[in-house]
Amino acid sequence: MTQTTTTPKPTSSAIPANPLVRFLRATEIDTRLLGMVGALILIWIGFHLYGELVNGNGAFLTPRNLWNLSVQTASIGIMACGMVLVIVTRHIDLSVGSVLGFCAMIMGVLQVWVLPDYLGLGNPLIWIITAICGMALGSLIGAFHGWLIAYRKIPAFIVTLGGLLVWRGAAFLVARGETISPVDSTFALMGGGPYGSVGAVGSWIVGLLACAGIVWMILSGRRQRIRFDFPLRPVWAEWFLGIVGCGLVIGSVLLVNAYPWPKGIVAQYAQAQGIEVPEAGLFISHGFAYPVLILVIVGIAMTVLMTRTRFGRYVLAIGGNPDAAELAGIDTRWMTVKIFALMGFLTGLSAVVASARLNSATNSLGTLDELYVIAAAVIGGTSLSGGVGTIYGAIIGALVMQSLKTGMVLIGFDAAMQDIVVGVVLVLAVYADILYRSRTK
Repeated sequence: MTQTTTTPKPTSSAIPANPLVRFLRATEIDTRLLGMVGALILIWIGFHLYGELVNGNGAFLTPRNLWNLSVQTASIGIMACGMVLVIVTRHIDLSVGSVLGFCAMIMGVLQVWVLPDYLGLGNPLIWIITAICGMALGSLIGAFHGWLIAYRKIPAFIVTLGGLLVWRGAAFLVARGETISPVDSTFALMGGGPYGSVGAVGSWIVGLLACAGIVWMILSGRRQRIRFDFPLRPVWAEWFLGIVGCGLVIGSVLLVNAYPWPKGIVAQYAQAQGIEVPEAGLFISHGFAYPVLILVIVGIAMTVLMTRTRFGRYVLAIGGNPDAAELAGIDTRWMTVKIFALMGFLTGLSAVVASARLNSATNSLGTLDELYVIAAAVIGGTSLSGGVGTIYGAIIGALVMQSLKTGMVLIGFDAAMQDIVVGVVLVLAVYADILYRSRTK
């Protein structure tokens, strides 16, 4: 007797009936990312409508507010990129706000009290030396924390909690609580503002380069899938991702170019350049601010580090199972030192942006930033259990946190209510992470 065989039909799990599920699988869009973006949009629309209904003036969804929001997000977003690595490896860093304040005070002393005496006031090397010293100092502090954690076996919570107190006190002792200002004029450009932006033409150049990068990533990814015989996304999905990505970039360019310089600064600029201002006024676009471009560069570099290098693979391996990673030959202690040194470097870079934006160094700079940085990472999908986290998620999480702060200020919430809301959001984000992990097991 001959045995007949039939080809099994695809099961419902192989071909989902739900169009949304089929769409998400075809495009490979992260559902958690989609949820965060949806929550961010709801927050923006909610605050704008509240302003319209209560104050008769919805100020949230305006070019001015969204431009300022992007600049305010930069400092927290830069540190959140480093906090992802720290939390993924099952550690925590409570000292980032104090380290930021200490680095900012040291940089303030250097560029206001020390370097002008040796190099001359306004010397172009002042801001370069100051920024390098700030980032180097942050790296050394982070490496010291990592050494205590890895080689002296002190829990990260205790080390960084002590660092929170030590470096805040050290920041006060540097200048006995004085505010050091103004900072070097070139250094101040790193904080944004009319002169700390690339303008309309520069923004279009950045936008076109970003669009070219998106197209290259899609084509390169498809070639890599073909090379290693991995499943391919449908062509329509590739087109969809490319169009949406380029559309978001072009929309961002149009948005930042729609925010003009203030009239007073335009008048000063026109007078200095010998330009006659017409009766209707002179429209000069801000464009992308330098802090935003710094955040984008950090985000891209950290994403490449996490996904394309051995270092990133080691970080995820340690977070998944530290004992197994050590047995596999990974030097987990040295990796811990490097991770905290990287966190310190990004904190020093954030100190550059924060003090430049404030145009001064104050003892209170960075206060409670550790709360917002950790919250940004957790809201962005980084699991406190370790092993899971993305850089882009942390940046979106930072944008969510800053949107909440900005929105509450616009509608008149006092500081106490702002703290309550941030605390509730942080707890809900951790609870959502627990539910998500329990459902995906």
